[in-house]
Amino acid sequence: MRIALGIEYDGSDFAGWQLQEEEVRTVQRSVEQALSTVADHPVRVICAGRTDAGVHATAQVVHFDTHAERGMRSWVYGANANLPKSISVQWAQPVSNEFHARFSAVRRRYRYVILNREVRPTFLAWRVAWEYRPLNEALMRQAAQLLVGEHDFSAYRAVACQAKSPVRNLYELKVSRDRDMVILDLEANAFLHHMVRNIAGVLMDIGAGKQPPAWAGEILESRDRTLGGVTAPPHGLYLTGVGYPAHFDLPPLSPSGLVW
Repeated sequence: MRIALGIEYDGSDFAGWQLQEEEVRTVQRSVEQALSTVADHPVRVICAGRTDAGVHATAQVVHFDTHAERGMRSWVYGANANLPKSISVQWAQPVSNEFHARFSAVRRRYRYVILNREVRPTFLAWRVAWEYRPLNEALMRQAAQLLVGEHDFSAYRAVACQAKSPVRNLYELKVSRDRDMVILDLEANAFLHHMVRNIAGVLMDIGAGKQPPAWAGEILESRDRTLGGVTAPPHGLYLTGVGYPAHFDLPPLSPSGLVW
């Protein structure tokens, strides 16, 4: 049987999603250990999108194969009983063998949260990016529209990105403010390594008045990563949704997840 899970996690204390050396604490290792306990056999999970160290998720999707006969409620509550409090399985659902958490996904949604005030945060220190410079969200919104659509995002991906093609279709890039929080909501067919954090870095420089809105488009057209801004920190980044074709009948892609 193949089973899909929806998972949320606080990535602050993990070295990212992906399995690494035995002594390195990752989200994948914790999830696999918990599910293996419930299944009573080794379990390997495949995720929709690998997140970096410090990055969070409210709607990660994974799948795994098992011969253990368990109810969906048992997978959810059994896994959670064996997981640290920073990881929680939200739902479980049987899927066909054609389902693949990564390759069946047709869209992903991320949210980037910026605390925009002069004084650094305390309680939110590892859950938001902090920008002390006053940000003009109207300028950021102008710049954001230059990136929407299908483009070569070479200038917005990590130098070490291993994706075969830099072309992605960015369906939406919204900029909003809620008091001291400036929030970026992005949805695309897929994202490149560090793409969201590099976009956030550019938009923050524009919002702070360091560059004009047109700079975002100029960087895009250059296809040169060295011309872009700094990579924004991971703490403000959340994977908030993964969309799949309707015939898989998975929970719908939420507009923003449960982050602010």
